[in-house]
Amino acid sequence: MLHTQMTAADPAAMPLYDARDLTGRDGLAQIRLGDQVYTLRITRAGKLILTK
Repeated sequence: MLHTQMTAADPAAMPLYDARDLTGRDGLAQIRLGDQVYTLRITRAGKLILTK
């Protein structure tokens, strides 16, 4: 039997989120990390921008 250990670098070990689910209809979401708040935005070209 082959045993594999998942690590943080293993994509299967990381959560996967669809950016459209996070941002909703307006394409914007706020993400908090500690006491900092960031804005996640989907551009008209379909790119993601994360700003402080």
